[in-house]
Amino acid sequence: MKRTSALNVDFAKQRWSVGPEVHDLSMPLTFGGEQPVFFGVRAAQEQTLRAGTFTGDVRLGGSCNCSTYSLTPHCNGTHTECVGHLTKQRISVRDCCEDAWSVAVLVSVRARRTGETDESTDPPPQEGDLLLTRADLEEAVQRCGFSGYEALVIRTLPNDRSKLKRNYDQLPAPFFTAQAMQWIVRQNVRHLVVDLPSVDRANDQGRLTAHRIFWNVPAGETEISEATRAEATITELAYIDDAVRDGLYLLNLQVAPFAADAAPSRPLLLPMKRT
Repeated sequence: MKRTSALNVDFAKQRWSVGPEVHDLSMPLTFGGEQPVFFGVRAAQEQTLRAGTFTGDVRLGGSCNCSTYSLTPHCNGTHTECVGHLTKQRISVRDCCEDAWSVAVLVSVRARRTGETDESTDPPPQEGDLLLTRADLEEAVQRCGFSGYEALVIRTLPNDRSKLKRNYDQLPAPFFTAQAMQWIVRQNVRHLVVDLPSVDRANDQGRLTAHRIFWNVPAGETEISEATRAEATITELAYIDDAVRDGLYLLNLQVAPFAADAAPSRPLLLPMKRT
């Protein structure tokens, strides 16, 4: 069941209005072109369909364009994933994205190097790692001055358009400390949107500590339980232009209807203003 009606009630109480702007946080996925690189995965590809005398490319004399596209959602472009990422049950992200709208806070946070914070994770950060900490997240959200949010959108600093084609195997991305993710869960965040390829270190010995904390799946567990945060989602590899200011928004999380644990997605933000 969608939550639109409940949100409308909350808006009336808080006296907020929604502006006309729409900010698209998804990366354009150019098949065969420049894309982010992560975990050594092959770039998303397009192949012209050929069937008998039919060629699915008008440039080659075909009557229409028709291609086969291959991609790995977890690594190729903006995607949303659910707890099925960790479990034996083949839980579909499509079934976890039933919110038509969510109240979201967008914050910008600068990562800290190992040694600049007492926060950690499992396995422990290595020298040179970049960490997103609870202390910095909490401070950034407090500056926004709003507590009734259901989604959290995080832009990491520095921020520029090189993120649209960055090779994260050569330039490792920041990741969350365990304390940071525990704090996010305590805020009852259901939808987390980040501009990182993963909330965990890429090579973390398969621990996926931040993922497990977010969905409340204990280390080593592969089954869901009553305590599992099965309606929560993580969106990774978003791109948040500097023109989109920190603050309060409505999030419309559009997800391809894949019956899979992850799917390409298009998070849209609509600014909210106090009236």
